[in-house]
Amino acid sequence: MKLLYIADGRSPIALNWISYFIRIGHEVHLASTFPCPPIEGLASLMLIPVAMSGVYGQPEIRSGNRGRILRQIVPVSLRTKLRHWVAPLSFSRAANILREVTEQIQPDLIHAMRIPYEGMIASIALRRSMGAGARNITPPLLISVWGNDFTLHARSTSVMGNYTRQALRDSDALHTDCQRDQDLAMELGFAPTKPSIILPGGGGIKLDVFYPTETLSKDSGIHHFVDELPVTIINPRGFRAYVSNDTFFQAIPSVLSKYPDVRFICPGMAGETQAYKWIMELGIGQQVELLPVQSQLEMAKLFRRSQISVSITTHDGTPNSLLEAMASGCFPIAGDIQSLHEWITPDENGLLVDPGDPNALAKAIQKVLSQRELRRQARERNLQIVKERAEYETIMHTAEEFCSRLISKI
Repeated sequence: MKLLYIADGRSPIALNWISYFIRIGHEVHLASTFPCPPIEGLASLMLIPVAMSGVYGQPEIRSGNRGRILRQIVPVSLRTKLRHWVAPLSFSRAANILREVTEQIQPDLIHAMRIPYEGMIASIALRRSMGAGARNITPPLLISVWGNDFTLHARSTSVMGNYTRQALRDSDALHTDCQRDQDLAMELGFAPTKPSIILPGGGGIKLDVFYPTETLSKDSGIHHFVDELPVTIINPRGFRAYVSNDTFFQAIPSVLSKYPDVRFICPGMAGETQAYKWIMELGIGQQVELLPVQSQLEMAKLFRRSQISVSITTHDGTPNSLLEAMASGCFPIAGDIQSLHEWITPDENGLLVDPGDPNALAKAIQKVLSQRELRRQARERNLQIVKERAEYETIMHTAEEFCSRLISKI
């Protein structure tokens, strides 16, 4: 297969898909909406800037001056709103570039790895290709939906809603990571007669990277379990418009009043001015560590250090961080969102709380810390769930077969 991905080339999700298809032997091209480093094995890499992607720069300098200044002066909610208004202004130019790239590469399949903004510009580009008569047959367009494409971005402005519906109408197939988004896609105009599939968005979990601490301990003959380590709670979500970090930080003092030795680690929050303000106001500086963005291997180590993963969001599908935490033995506490009920049964393998209630979150954390047997049972069940429903090689093989079927119908 000759595949053209339209994605953020820095994204671990995109890299999981791209690296698999390269390894299997397919010809893979990438049109990246953000500057990204070269990817070994790609047939070609081109940049198609969209919205404010130029502001963020190369991945290696994301924590440098530009990224740091942006975080200091612009709150995350405002950054998201700005992108919603600015992004459509860049669509026409981006679509023209993508149309030219598509006509040059002649891919068998185009895969846009989320609707805003990759699916939107792919939709425009293919419409223009058909209008120009450049090809008698355009390649099929597969669009992946991420957890907040419908519940956050599509509802942000009328323009974003219109572009979302257009992308769904123009797509030939749909990939979502939860049943809820399949249902929402139908409501927004995706034809139920078109092919669709539900798979974890990140392509699944690599169980040789994410695994519980005791897995290695038993294999090595060392009787050392995660419950015997210093109590650590991880918030893996960083700062995004749909992450209720205010709830998370406000819950910490109540947890510490009962468990003063607990430590909280927060990857992706270093440099966020609001996080430092909350820490100072709440007097929790000794118990909270803000970390820069971590690599996949670094995140796996942090999960294995932690007993609990806290992911309090108002919008989500199936978060990769949730599955990674489950595979690594962390007890998941998350926002009570419809899609997460597809993975978590409260009081059995996790807890779900009101994203706007710090007291409820504090009580949930205290409950988990007080019930070692609950943590043990959840650890065993969650690892089995991930093995059965989200193992990387199995998921990606299914995705490969799905893509092959799409191409064979053209």
